[in-house]
Amino acid sequence: MYEGIIQELVDEFGRLPGIGPKSAQRITFHILQKQSYDPSRLAQILGEVRERIKFCDVCGNVSEQQTCTICSDPRRENSTICVVEEPKDVIAIERTRQFNGKYHVLGGAISPIDGIGPDQLSIAALMQRLSGNTVQEVIIATDPNIEGEATAAYLSRTLHAIDVRVSRLASGLPVGGDLEFADEITLGRAFEGRKQL
Repeated sequence: MYEGIIQELVDEFGRLPGIGPKSAQRITFHILQKQSYDPSRLAQILGEVRERIKFCDVCGNVSEQQTCTICSDPRRENSTICVVEEPKDVIAIERTRQFNGKYHVLGGAISPIDGIGPDQLSIAALMQRLSGNTVQEVIIATDPNIEGEATAAYLSRTLHAIDVRVSRLASGLPVGGDLEFADEITLGRAFEGRKQL
């Protein structure tokens, strides 16, 4: 434990997701020791981001405009929608350069333990988007964990009531991984999704 404001700064950094106590301490001392680092710029950006960032009226992605750049891009395919949990998932898929359709951000995943059900997600907005009969396929790209699987199962049941093809991202073994370290679910999915060579 440090004293006073130093500990407050360590604690504040530690509240961020993915930042443990050691990382929070490292960031704090980087700010304190590097005279060339200007923390006022970080403070300014943190203040501005809350004011300027909105959620896209169409898909729910983060944007500085009412409609995000992906939804407003006329070169993107309107016939395919990839459903993701969070805006960060859009960026992960965009980095692959394998998908040229549109997105729909749910704003989370079904998690009864956390009190999040289908009504807390933007599933109704997705159904509204699909009512125009222009979408031919919905790709469910939720996380491969318990909450993501529950959300995918719910979406699959809901979407089968309308005339649209529903698919799920494949999951299996990571490139560079060893079979002995794969969990049973991942290894089982790799067998289910195997392809003929």
